[in-house]
Amino acid sequence: MESTENRYEQRLTYRWPVWFGEDTMQMVHSGLMVNVSSTGMAFTCKADHDLLQAGQRLAVRFNLPRFDEQDPAATVGATRTGVVRWVTAVGGGYKVGFQFDTPLSLKPAEQATTTPAGLDDIL
Repeated sequence: MESTENRYEQRLTYRWPVWFGEDTMQMVHSGLMVNVSSTGMAFTCKADHDLLQAGQRLAVRFNLPRFDEQDPAATVGATRTGVVRWVTAVGGGYKVGFQFDTPLSLKPAEQATTTPAGLDDIL
């Protein structure tokens, strides 16, 4: 049986730390990004089950690659508030779907195929 991708936008698969909490001043929990698009991300974490629930508001801080030819390891930081859309138990932790209140001004999967200038200005 074949799987059909119904997402509006292709996601960038990217394993990088994320920090999250109730607001931008208290991002005390950590996780690992699974993928990201301009409108949201999925990440895994070891948080308590009661900590994350669908419909909950969070702030998330994360980095994205800059896709800079001169420094392939360069990243740029972003902080977004938004809503937890789903939480699924996986291997001793949880996988979380998170929708941003304000989309990124770029589509990360598309940026991976080009080398933009000035990514810091558009996040």
